[in-house]
Amino acid sequence: MKHKWAYELYNQAVRNTWFPHEIPLGEDLKDWAEMTEDERHAVEFLMAFFNPAELIVNRALALGVYPYLKSPECHLYLAKQMWEEANHCVAFEYVLETFPVDREELYKVHTITPSMIAKEDFINKYLKRMTEVTLDIESDEGKKDFIRNLIAYSIVMEGIWFYSGFMVVLSFRQRNKLRNFASLINWVIRDESLHLKFGMTLILHILEENPSLLTPEFAEEIRNVVIEGVELEVAYNKDLFPNGILGLNSDYVNQYVMYVADRRLEELGMPKHYNASNPAKWMSTATDVYELVNFFEAQNTAYEVDASGHTKEGGEVKKDEQF
Repeated sequence: MKHKWAYELYNQAVRNTWFPHEIPLGEDLKDWAEMTEDERHAVEFLMAFFNPAELIVNRALALGVYPYLKSPECHLYLAKQMWEEANHCVAFEYVLETFPVDREELYKVHTITPSMIAKEDFINKYLKRMTEVTLDIESDEGKKDFIRNLIAYSIVMEGIWFYSGFMVVLSFRQRNKLRNFASLINWVIRDESLHLKFGMTLILHILEENPSLLTPEFAEEIRNVVIEGVELEVAYNKDLFPNGILGLNSDYVNQYVMYVADRRLEELGMPKHYNASNPAKWMSTATDVYELVNFFEAQNTAYEVDASGHTKEGGEVKKDEQF
């Protein structure tokens, strides 16, 4: 075993296994009925992006990452991550089945909204290069293409865009709305934090093992990919909040986006670009995972499951609580 870090992430991902229908989303329907049109638009707009986005990530993994790695430990983790992305898609479908939305119209949104189309084109631009048969992964240019794809889907899409959406959903809970939907997002965040950690660690390992890639020009290129991703998200959030809702508007969310982007740049070993402060102090600042245990809620989002399907809380396995 040469990449123990990937195997440890796989084991943690297995322990984090969850299923969407464990969360009683129907309890949020009263909140939905009392929400404003702008509030409902924000939720629907997020779902219109998230639902296809999870499948886009799976395409990036299956076509642009898995075939180019030789590490069996990485293959194990990627297999679990692909299952998790499918599970997230099912989770968001569960949301759409529960809330009274026009699903057919919502499914079309990402195909007709310029800001969403631009984001998907951004990811597909890098993924397309990874699917070309002429790509030589052993060359420096091939390795750069691989890293560009990792930066686009893992750092920008999963590490910035997704966290922007998570913050919006969790902000509803800050106002005591859609609490169960927020619990579902907590579980998604727990998965995505590992996805981000895997992608970030893989990028840093590749750069460490290939010092010829460590040029100022390539560093600036990576930096510009992240900055371009932020610009796309800024435009998207203006469509998400055309009028703003109580305590939340596009400027607020975009400041958070810039704050998160600065963190990602620092994690890549680069200086901040925006020097933005975190406007959402209630989001986690020490880690990338929002607080997962809230004892004032009926739903405990911090449970883990062992290999036998037993849940545990606080380190004690409860063998009579299988699901």
